[in-house]
Amino acid sequence: MLAVQVFAQAEDPVASDRKTYEKIGRFDVSQLKNKQDIIRVKGHQFVDAQGKVFVFRGVSVADPDKLVKDKQWKASLFAELKNWGANTVRLPIHPRAWRERGQDEYLKLIDQAVIWANQHQLYLILDWHSIGFLASGNYQHPMYYTDKQETFRFWHDIAYRYQGVPTTAVYELFNEPTTLQDPWGKTEWAEWKALNEQMIDIIYAIDKDVIPLVAGFNWAYDLTPIADAPVDRPGVAYASHPYPQKEQPTPPTKENFFKAWDAKWGFASKKYPLICTELGWVQPDGYGAHVPVKNDGSYGPQIIEFMEARGISWTAWVFDPQWSPTMINDWSFTPSEQGAFFKKVMQEKAGK
Repeated sequence: MLAVQVFAQAEDPVASDRKTYEKIGRFDVSQLKNKQDIIRVKGHQFVDAQGKVFVFRGVSVADPDKLVKDKQWKASLFAELKNWGANTVRLPIHPRAWRERGQDEYLKLIDQAVIWANQHQLYLILDWHSIGFLASGNYQHPMYYTDKQETFRFWHDIAYRYQGVPTTAVYELFNEPTTLQDPWGKTEWAEWKALNEQMIDIIYAIDKDVIPLVAGFNWAYDLTPIADAPVDRPGVAYASHPYPQKEQPTPPTKENFFKAWDAKWGFASKKYPLICTELGWVQPDGYGAHVPVKNDGSYGPQIIEFMEARGISWTAWVFDPQWSPTMINDWSFTPSEQGAFFKKVMQEKAGK
């Protein structure tokens, strides 16, 4: 009898889901002033609504939560990125920031990003910015702590909120999975592949007009497992973070770097669309210098030449004067060394 009473008082799961959806709500597309094409995967490329090849080029900003605290989360930030020639902005959403700010308040920040990006015909990459291994629950720092339940729910709710919003073009499922030798979680590709397929299924059940972006191991650098076991879902793209010290060929010639990059991730561009969602450098004695981003500046022209020759999309890290490697020295948007370089490249590609 007691069991019956308990069951009778339990909330109907369908009603519970309905309340969750109502709480999340849909993004109000009437707030968007500009029509943007849905960007899709076609073969090894991205294409727009006319079937024309599209290459994402842009920057990562800091976590919107940080930018709010810095009083820099403004429409003018997106206007400046457009002025720099970007067509894409990557939003790194840290799990801890998501929890501490709360889903409702954080979604308001993403809503603002969608509106501001759309005003300038910019696309967004939404990045679940964790470092570690989701299967084991081991992470590099408390700011990255998450779990499968939270991660799956995040993508479910994001897909629901922004269904049919072309501005939110790419969902980067997990920022940087670690590798077999790392203390933050041993990994197996079959397990990681299955987790990504689960996340994609959750998203596609709600919205098939987005691009799921899957990272490889070694802090999203190594894509070699997809040569034999690619993610078994349509419309998928892959991410790499090819920072300069990820390879150290001898001698360190451009040709040797190209061979090393091709072997670890560039090869995939012949069959799948790629986005290098983090890249950048700082001088060895520069602000925030650390492995793997230290370089004398030769990296910039080489990595751009490599990617552009293969139609690989990219977003440079990071448009912030505190996080390293910085693209700006201050909030007057004074470019750093790498910032000036990437600004010039983006403006040239944008025809500015």
